[in-house]
Amino acid sequence: MTAEWWERARAAETVRAQELLRDFVGELRRRGIAPEALRARAGSARYRTDLVGWYLRANGSLAVGPAGEYYVLDVAPSLAGRFRGAVISPSEPPLQVGRGARDGESVELAELLRLRLDEL
Repeated sequence: MTAEWWERARAAETVRAQELLRDFVGELRRRGIAPEALRARAGSARYRTDLVGWYLRANGSLAVGPAGEYYVLDVAPSLAGRFRGAVISPSEPPLQVGRGARDGESVELAELLRLRLDEL
């Protein structure tokens, strides 16, 4: 398999994952669940951000923004971040969240979103 093939596969995965996230946000809005201020995390420390959205994991490590943006909220510890807050940019969403992590930490995005909706 060529690098070009892998790039096309990754792009297709990203498009599908973005669709899932937009559908999730639409369902949250339909249910009247408002976005909240999101905080980044560095170990047990929490840093403010200028983002709003909904957390995807109970531990606050992942979130989705109002337009379906996917955020990884884990940051490196920083004294400046404690005072100024953390700057987080959207990431390309995966269809398999936590791919390559320890057993039990990886979950399909569709399943994670379904579980999150069940909690709300």
